[in-house]
Amino acid sequence: MPSFRYLQLDVFPATLGGGNPLGVVVDARGLPVATMQRIARWTNLVETTFVLPADDAAANYRLRIFTPTAEIPFAGHPTVGSAHAALETGFASAREGRMVQQCGAGLLPIRVDGAGAARAISVQAPPARILHEGIDDGALRAALGFSELGNLPPAFVEGGRRWWLAELVDENTVRSLQPNHTAIKALAREHACLGLCVFARCKKPDYDLVVRAFPAGAGIVEDPASGAANGLIAAYIAQREAHGELARGYRVSQGREMEHDAELIVRIDADATVWVGGRTQTIVDGRIDWSD
Repeated sequence: MPSFRYLQLDVFPATLGGGNPLGVVVDARGLPVATMQRIARWTNLVETTFVLPADDAAANYRLRIFTPTAEIPFAGHPTVGSAHAALETGFASAREGRMVQQCGAGLLPIRVDGAGAARAISVQAPPARILHEGIDDGALRAALGFSELGNLPPAFVEGGRRWWLAELVDENTVRSLQPNHTAIKALAREHACLGLCVFARCKKPDYDLVVRAFPAGAGIVEDPASGAANGLIAAYIAQREAHGELARGYRVSQGREMEHDAELIVRIDADATVWVGGRTQTIVDGRIDWSD
């Protein structure tokens, strides 16, 4: 019976169990794609990943990412968590704090800072572009309801994934938001995107932005820690406020409204390159036995 190393991880936790769960099958050589999909359906996590040897000499490893229903080219927390798993198991190693992941979105640089429990891993977010700005879209108006907006206008942004982003007036407005999930699902369907992500600026000692993500387009009500969505928010801020107080990076709080407690670290280089990451903790380390 085929047996593979399997890790279940807590990605981006500010406190134990506060992050986004991820299942990782390490060295999945020999597993057919259909079996990968069946395993992802069985784990029933938001994403399950499969670490494989790279077939591009520039990469340290190759990654396939599956939701319970489909394979996707890129997602933030699976990328960061899988890099952690590759390092923990010795499947890959960093050189001068850098690795490269090969996946459906191409070759993605990975940054490794620190070691042990303090180690933080970041992925360079795919380049982003603003497709549309403003609240002249009826589906977006319905999704936002009567929420008071913040500094930046709502924007439809693409970069690895596609999201509608909306800055709300303050932290309390984001945290107390009662989302119209039917309207968000209609918005995702109309624009072929993941859904709506809202955020607000904060004046807290341990975080600068509060974020909530509603990926109805992927069949998910709310995401406790979304690396891809945060990468697009950072790219939008970097493009529209190049000299603002958040222009070189910040810390994000996400997930408390669904009894999680995630912390994501955003870094923005001088050329507006965005890095999104944080800590990952191994919760389960064992083997998965699977035979068709």
